[in-house]
Amino acid sequence: MTRCVWMSAPSRRLYSAIFAESRGNLTAVSPNELGFPHDAAGARASDRDREQALEQLSTAAGDGRLTLEEYSARADRALSARTLGELAELTTDLERPPDPAAAVPEQMTAILSSDSRQGHWRVPAQLSARSLLGECKIDMQDAVLTSHTTVIHARATLGSIEIFVPDGVEVRLTGKAILGEKSSTVRDAAVPGAPVVEVRATALLGSVRVRPTRLSRRIGGALPEIAAAKLGPDGDKHNDRS
Repeated sequence: MTRCVWMSAPSRRLYSAIFAESRGNLTAVSPNELGFPHDAAGARASDRDREQALEQLSTAAGDGRLTLEEYSARADRALSARTLGELAELTTDLERPPDPAAAVPEQMTAILSSDSRQGHWRVPAQLSARSLLGECKIDMQDAVLTSHTTVIHARATLGSIEIFVPDGVEVRLTGKAILGEKSSTVRDAAVPGAPVVEVRATALLGSVRVRPTRLSRRIGGALPEIAAAKLGPDGDKHNDRS
């Protein structure tokens, strides 16, 4: 009596390959020939995968990388896509190279201690300051800003972070304070085209403060000008009395 055993297509191919190999007729069999996917491209796409692809297409259309016709055509294909590979084909040419400004920020940490940056130093494009029961001071008055936009990630937990910015820069303070303080006392208007200092603050039972140059530093910096105004070209004092 002959028994019939049902096998799926991949199983039949695998059985045939094994049988062929046993007879010495097989040189190489790839996974694709056996019906098994070699990567995730053949995996089924979920609704969330389609939504992410649509978001990427929408962003590309918004900044001009896709025309409205291209966006409409790709969006239709994304909605009907069944696999991750089909979605990848729609967004592959929209991938952007890594942004150097998005590199890992330089770290500054004060845990039960204090840390400071002051004097002549180079301010990186991104700086991360973390204070836990400690104190961080960032003084940029005499520093060199290496980027037009400087981003400072400031997180104070039961501690404080003080940031002193140069005159004329534009200050942008964002973030949140939970039972803490997040403030800026910079009142002077920014010079057109001036560098930007963006502070992204998180204060948890702590404080993040952005301040202008210390008054003592301003007075000290003005003294040479005052002295020069009082002296003549030969270093003689001017006599204000007529």
